[in-house]
Amino acid sequence: MFDILIRNAMLVDGTGAPARPADIAVKDGLIAEVGAVSGPAARIIDAEGRLVTPGFVDIHTHYDGQASWDPFLAPTSLNGVTSLAMGNCGVGFAPARPDRHDWLIALLEGVEDIPGTALAEGLTWDWESFPDYLEALGRRDFALDVAAHLPHAALRTYVMGDRGGDHREHPTEAEIAEMARLTEEALNAGALGFSTSRTFVHRSRSGENIGTLEAGEAELLGIAAAMRRAGKGVIQLISDAYLTADDAFADRELDLIEAMAVASGRPLSFTVQQTDEAPDRFHHIFARVQQMVAKGLDVKCQVAPRPIGVVQGLEATLNPFLFCPEWRRIGALPLAERVAELGKPDVRERLLQQHAETHPEGFGALIAHGFSRMFRVSDPVDYEPTADRSVAAEAAKAGVTPAQYMLDLLREEDGHRLLYMPLINYARGSLDDVHAMMTAPNTLYGLSDGGAHCGTICDASFPTSTIAIWRKGNKAGASIPLEQLVHGLTQRNAAHVGWMDRGVIAPGYRADLNIVDLEALSVPPPRMVHDLPAGGGRLLQRPRGILLTLCAGVPTFERGEPTGALPGRLLRA
Repeated sequence: MFDILIRNAMLVDGTGAPARPADIAVKDGLIAEVGAVSGPAARIIDAEGRLVTPGFVDIHTHYDGQASWDPFLAPTSLNGVTSLAMGNCGVGFAPARPDRHDWLIALLEGVEDIPGTALAEGLTWDWESFPDYLEALGRRDFALDVAAHLPHAALRTYVMGDRGGDHREHPTEAEIAEMARLTEEALNAGALGFSTSRTFVHRSRSGENIGTLEAGEAELLGIAAAMRRAGKGVIQLISDAYLTADDAFADRELDLIEAMAVASGRPLSFTVQQTDEAPDRFHHIFARVQQMVAKGLDVKCQVAPRPIGVVQGLEATLNPFLFCPEWRRIGALPLAERVAELGKPDVRERLLQQHAETHPEGFGALIAHGFSRMFRVSDPVDYEPTADRSVAAEAAKAGVTPAQYMLDLLREEDGHRLLYMPLINYARGSLDDVHAMMTAPNTLYGLSDGGAHCGTICDASFPTSTIAIWRKGNKAGASIPLEQLVHGLTQRNAAHVGWMDRGVIAPGYRADLNIVDLEALSVPPPRMVHDLPAGGGRLLQRPRGILLTLCAGVPTFERGEPTGALPGRLLRA
């Protein structure tokens, strides 16, 4: 007898093959039969012609802390993901000497916008070494499978102490050898791979650059050589190559990436996005990667299916009045009192005057004054908003300044109003370049950052957006075939990180499955919930249209709600 039999599915099996009608039988956590299946089953599910896919594979999350207290790992799990990789971008919580706990919390709070109070209360710290960390995860049950990279920032400070947190410091030969030894140890214990960060954007809570920013060739190639000796693991990294207008700098970074791929002999992937400062840099990077692939190297670019945008609002971390002295008082009040304060004429006058006199630089300037790139969050969310819908445009129609208009917007919905500000992958005000990135060779669908940016970004819904947006097409009419989208979310990601037992619906593969109502599939607005330890808040999106998710043949989510089953486990590479 089968455990579960799904009848009347529109099967998209993850390989890129066209959709076809099929039944799917599940037994002992594996796919038993696919096609015209007969025989009894403990549970029969009629898919009624709806889409059935493999469970999605998210290779870019930051649940390293949350995994020590939360078995569900939402919002990623709500979006049909049944396998995830964390420890990306060189940040995580192991290895960790007891005197480095607070430092690592401050780093993750700054780099990934995870509330430090939640981490301080929620982290169990029943580990020191990276193998210890894997053992701690292995003692826990989850609603989906999890795997972890060895993060460079934690490794560096474990070996170098305080010097490891200073990007201007370089390790001695003995310290490089010790980092290499610990890398081999982590890989042999089951680490998915090694991750590092080379971007100035990543800073600690106090504003210091991440210690790995300028890690030298000797350090990185020493670690890469350890990976070659171990014969296992992948490399994941972020570099400033994609955001610079300096051709020479970009090529130096790409030369280093190529050298790491050569020295390690392992698969490597890195972040590629589009910025306003270098809107065509991704073409240059793709061409260089193609040259690397032609040399026999396994190098891929992680790309996103929509803009990377920050969320603003009274409940969010950011809003245009953040830099005003008056906001320091208001921001500490409960939400209802914040709404009331913004309705007082004297408070509004002070905020508007201070705002007009506030001129932060860089990213802060966009947050405070980028009204032409701020948009009301619609339902479903429009991730390709047009200029005529911006706050600046609406304010002009109303005959008031954007700042005045924003004060009223922030008070809408009893203070729950959120605004969307696309910053990355939106240099030309459309998704045309995103389409070019998603359909280029040597790319992976990634960068969801699930578990991070709790009060500023909510991109863990990337898997849902990938299908919801691109099956139909963007506003210019560019689309991507459904089977290609599913392949990118399943088999392609799984194969890159070495998970050859999943990502395909065929006999013998893991019974990780989604039943999806394509017509209903959409991404509603995020909402702030306060369910982290110490009452910490996070933005949460509950997608529509994912009817059922199975992990290892066990239903884990039905119509967005957890069943309570926890069949997930630690994946040791």
